Amino acid sequence: MADIEDVNFDTDEVVAAENGSDKLFESVNSVVSFVKDRFGRAEDARLVDEERWLRAYRNYRGLYSSDVQFTDTEKSRVFVKVTKTKTLAAYGQIVDVLFGNNKFPLAVDPTVLPDGVAEAVHINVDPNADKAGEGGRAVTENVAAPTALLGDDGKLLPGETIIDLQERLAGLKTKLSPVSDKIIEGDGTTPTTVSFHPAMVAAKKMEKKIHDQLNESGASKHLRSMAFEMALLGTGVMKGPFAVDKEYPSWGEDGEYSPLVKTVPECNHVSVWNFYPDPESTSMDDAEYVVERHKMSRNQLRSLKGRPYFRDDSIENAIAQSPDYVRKHWEMKMEDDDISAQSERWEVMEFWGFVDVDILEDNGVKIPKELRDLNEVSCNIWVCNGEVLRMVLNPFKPARIPYYSTPYEHNPYSFFGVGIAENMDDTQTLMNGFMRMAIDNAALSGNLIMEVDETNLVPGQDMSVYPGKIFRRQGGAPGQAIFGTKFPNVAQENMQLFDKARVLADESTGFPSFAHGQTGVSGVGRTASGISMLMSAANGSIRSVVKNVDDYLLGPLGKAFFSFNMQFDYDETIKGDLEVKASGTESLMSNEVRSQRLMQFLQVASNPNLAPFAKMDYVIREIAKSMDLDPDKVTNSMQDAAIQAELFKKFQEQNPQPQPQGPAPGPEGQAPAGANVQDTTGSGGAQMGTGTAPQPGEQGFSGNVA
Repeated sequence: MADIEDVNFDTDEVVAAENGSDKLFESVNSVVSFVKDRFGRAEDARLVDEERWLRAYRNYRGLYSSDVQFTDTEKSRVFVKVTKTKTLAAYGQIVDVLFGNNKFPLAVDPTVLPDGVAEAVHINVDPNADKAGEGGRAVTENVAAPTALLGDDGKLLPGETIIDLQERLAGLKTKLSPVSDKIIEGDGTTPTTVSFHPAMVAAKKMEKKIHDQLNESGASKHLRSMAFEMALLGTGVMKGPFAVDKEYPSWGEDGEYSPLVKTVPECNHVSVWNFYPDPESTSMDDAEYVVERHKMSRNQLRSLKGRPYFRDDSIENAIAQSPDYVRKHWEMKMEDDDISAQSERWEVMEFWGFVDVDILEDNGVKIPKELRDLNEVSCNIWVCNGEVLRMVLNPFKPARIPYYSTPYEHNPYSFFGVGIAENMDDTQTLMNGFMRMAIDNAALSGNLIMEVDETNLVPGQDMSVYPGKIFRRQGGAPGQAIFGTKFPNVAQENMQLFDKARVLADESTGFPSFAHGQTGVSGVGRTASGISMLMSAANGSIRSVVKNVDDYLLGPLGKAFFSFNMQFDYDETIKGDLEVKASGTESLMSNEVRSQRLMQFLQVASNPNLAPFAKMDYVIREIAKSMDLDPDKVTNSMQDAAIQAELFKKFQEQNPQPQPQGPAPGPEGQAPAGANVQDTTGSGGAQMGTGTAPQPGEQGFSGNVA
């Protein structure tokens, strides 16, 4: 492969064999032979799978293999590419699941009982709560207050630690610091309380970060390539994440090009043709090693020098030797070229897996103390032309092989899965045969067969037939000299068998023809509701495929990005007790259906008796998501409003409003006359203006009896 990824971590924990003039790699032949031995075993084991893939590729391209022999009487060589139609239909449905909602179907949620971060906290926004004792606050010293996360003046509460004080709010620690004296652990139970969920906030920040990393690394392009090979050949492979430097174009004011270089995690598609897993394994979970075969040019080899832990001298030695890339048999068959020309490329083997500690120590790799008691350790080795280009211990923690093999249809007895093309291999052969027979018969029956009695014709005439042709008969010869015979037309019977084979192809693949645009559907499919029922039933087969994508690709890949960020990203706001969930199967339910169900729930919750039991802020956010809207941009946050209200209340307490000056109070503290009566003139009880005269019996009426 031309695109090579590498690990570029800013850490001192990676152990590798480095450059130098010392006696490193004295046993270089043992390392190279070890990698080539593993590669040879994997290559021999997958020979049968390569033949299956070649048949699938030919059926997709519409090519007959060399073992297909035609008789002299067969004139037609037609190939009906129904395999291509169904493969692209399956590929389109998989891509629609992966990118149908304009985001990757990956979700990060907190665990059921998160550790190290609070699941929920709340504050009471009722101004009378402190006086009345509502919302969980103590009224007197004899009433115990509930356990708050943060004590007064930032002091620790009994039984808490520094970690509890600083870490349990995760990403909300800074946001909730102004109201730290009011924070209480747990969900609020009264209408005047506002709840916060630090664990969920950390999870969603991690989810947003993973989605951003996938978008920046161009993962959508590689996932589409993986989905195509998965549908066609039965297995799709992804690789990563690896930290790479991405260049963002930028120009200064004077027009000077000064790009911004940013390190981002990246994942890439690996063609299944260049993927050689452990032959004894049935999935990546029990694979002991994986070898990837690269085809690299001189420039690509030299570009490896800038990557960490690659040995410059070994790279130059490999280039100094002649190119050693030899095309495999499947490459020549796929390229329609059986002639092996001289290649100007080098074959590079990338090995990920377990290696004996003795081999590593003999080649200058220092084994950490915690791994010296082990017989094997996981590492990464690159070899080319008998040279070891790189040898490094697996930098991932926990150690994992960074490849993800996804089967279209899982075969429990083999590593590689079964694709659309293999499922309909026999029916494709039948359709080709019936179509060729129909065409040959149509060509035969469409022409008139001539029978000539030459004894009745003058000898030496041209026997070619064309409009206006004149044949000369023998004088006095009885009977007809030329007869026309029409061959029976059985093309209709052959086409009926072709249609039957097409129906069998629908059954074998699980993709009915109407699902990818075939017209002429009769029966229940003639109505809108009928075709909806048929499409819903057809989705049953794709659900198992999407579940495989969830289990074998999206879930492990999301966890790999999660582990990458937890290990190498020092952002405290995304740390927490979280888990990654693949939500590909949820994407099968269209946004219209989801939005419709949410609106139905909203109508039920509008009942005043049921309204207190519904979390309306969550419902509104989910409705926005179903409409492909960003809920953070189109919905208001009750939590942010509560914090702002508390800040405003504290500001008013610290800066009280000055009391307006008015007339002097009356006897015994009573208000002066006219100060508290209705004033229709707008003077507000002031001394200036007429105001409204007090009525008998009212305060300030001069005729009142004391």
